[in-house]
Amino acid sequence: MSQTNSETIRNNKLLKKIILFVFFMVGLSYASVPLYDLFCRVTGYGGTTQKASLAPGSQGNYKNIQIRFDANVNNNLNWEFLAPKDEILVQPGVEKIIYYTAKNLSDKTIVGTATYNVSPPKAGSVFMKIDCFCFIEQTLKPGEEVRMPVVFYIDPIIDSDENLTKLSEITLSYTFFKKYEKEVRNKKTNLKSTNLL
Repeated sequence: MSQTNSETIRNNKLLKKIILFVFFMVGLSYASVPLYDLFCRVTGYGGTTQKASLAPGSQGNYKNIQIRFDANVNNNLNWEFLAPKDEILVQPGVEKIIYYTAKNLSDKTIVGTATYNVSPPKAGSVFMKIDCFCFIEQTLKPGEEVRMPVVFYIDPIIDSDENLTKLSEITLSYTFFKKYEKEVRNKKTNLKSTNLL
């Protein structure tokens, strides 16, 4: 009888440990996305750009960095999405503004959202984004075309960081995805004719 009791106690302890482990793993899975996002923003890992509110301006004789632009559209989105055609040379610390263009090619109002990255990935730590259209819902009516600004600068630390001194070219890439379609209903007023007798 005591052997059965000790087995029951061991089984209960094991069950409690398993339940605690399951709760820990569920909590960890919920925390992993914001923690990974924080890690990427702090380190620039995976080409995640940094956020800034103001460019410091050029404070010295820095080498110019060539910036290329790339635009992609997910297959589910019937939009034309164009990047600036020309590459630009940027002096670290100097604010630049460029424009991407999106056009809805469908006959429906569509909401899209864009993600971004820079390459090579190590450039994410010095690509400082002041303003952009990424992760903001963009609603385009049928045939509508919009220009969307991106304001950025390259952190002057690029010249003093040993990992970045040979970096001379950065590509900024955006991909648009379909969020959802909006139904556009034509409201017709029903006019009733009255017959007077």
